[in-house]
Amino acid sequence: MPTQALRLKDPSINISVRFLEELTTNYRGRGFAVRLWDGTEWCHAHRPHFTLVLRYPGALRSMFMSPSELTLGEAFIHDDFDIEGDLEGAFELADFLLSRDFSVMEKLKFGGMLTRLPAGSEHQNGRQGADLLGSVHSKERDRKAVAYHYDVSNDFYSLWLDGSMVYSCAYFKSTRDSIDAAQTQKLDYICRKLRLRAGDRLLDLGCGWGGLLIHAARNYGVKALGITLSIPQAEMARQRIREAGLADWCRVDVCDYRDLETGQEFDKLVSVGMFEHVGEALLPEYFRQAWLRLRPGGVFLNHGIAASATFHRKGPSFMDKYVFPDGELVPVSATLRAAESAGFEVRDVESLREHYALTLRQWVRRLESKAEQARSIIGEGTYRVWRLYMSGSAHAFTTGRLNLYQILLSKPDRGESHLPLTREDWYS
Repeated sequence: MPTQALRLKDPSINISVRFLEELTTNYRGRGFAVRLWDGTEWCHAHRPHFTLVLRYPGALRSMFMSPSELTLGEAFIHDDFDIEGDLEGAFELADFLLSRDFSVMEKLKFGGMLTRLPAGSEHQNGRQGADLLGSVHSKERDRKAVAYHYDVSNDFYSLWLDGSMVYSCAYFKSTRDSIDAAQTQKLDYICRKLRLRAGDRLLDLGCGWGGLLIHAARNYGVKALGITLSIPQAEMARQRIREAGLADWCRVDVCDYRDLETGQEFDKLVSVGMFEHVGEALLPEYFRQAWLRLRPGGVFLNHGIAASATFHRKGPSFMDKYVFPDGELVPVSATLRAAESAGFEVRDVESLREHYALTLRQWVRRLESKAEQARSIIGEGTYRVWRLYMSGSAHAFTTGRLNLYQILLSKPDRGESHLPLTREDWYS
């Protein structure tokens, strides 16, 4: 149970403690503690999972005067407050607070308490929100959206990704697997699902830093083309391909999926963590382009995040402004409908939801262990954005708000799929 409100001379301390006590009266989630700017501590539980650190007397005013995912996120990245301990666990408390429906009297009471606190800090902490111009999902705006997230710094991503630089859900055979082992298992699992064979022509839509291209060429003998909208990604992917001695087998182009040369036909297509940037309105075009690039009898593996059909965000999106501008997550049913409408046959759908939570937790631990190096490369604000968004995403996958699906699609050849009757070869 919460401690009694402390009788201290500073009225902001008394107001803050009383506000927290009343705001969390019915909260039954993971226990937490609060440390105020002067060192005063208030505990919601005897064994807190995390500590909410308020940096100055007006912190709660910044956080809760107009509470939303965005305002709480901005207060965190501007260091109005911090979380020590289990940052992922703090999202359980955030869910509780943002889901509450306050009566008019409660709004007046809480608003009155907050207005008695000092005005919010004007402090800005480095990372500026995306402010993109032009039509949503136009080619030029998509390039800017990709650059906003992926062109932060190759050195930054190298700090906490695995050795293959794979920035997508890994595949765990055990919760004890390292991120390097799990990502290698994911790359090989994708190749087995595609049933790659020596000489196959593989197109990777959104190839990132080239991890899948290199794995597929080295281990399966394919001729691979990867495309990305990020120039720094492409440069690093090309360098890694040269260092692997695979320049005759792999190529990386900076190219929008809508601008691939006509007439190019591939045996297998793959897209890993890219279609979330396409947008729901353009999913028919995305699958049409994939259909045109794939030979009859070929397969296309689409690996991407889906939103739960039952979840609806309240208020503006922190992720859209500071992480993935113009990113759109749709229910898997919408993806399947768009794929089938383009002519594809759905052959397999697999959820890897738990795998993404495990992946994100390892990324967060690795990032936090390199905090000083990360700050020196990208600054405090951007470091806090990544720490927050990846911890929040782990929570979203754990609760089922988000899911990760690998969808295997076939382009029938006059009705023939040319696929085995079973999936046994995937697991042998």
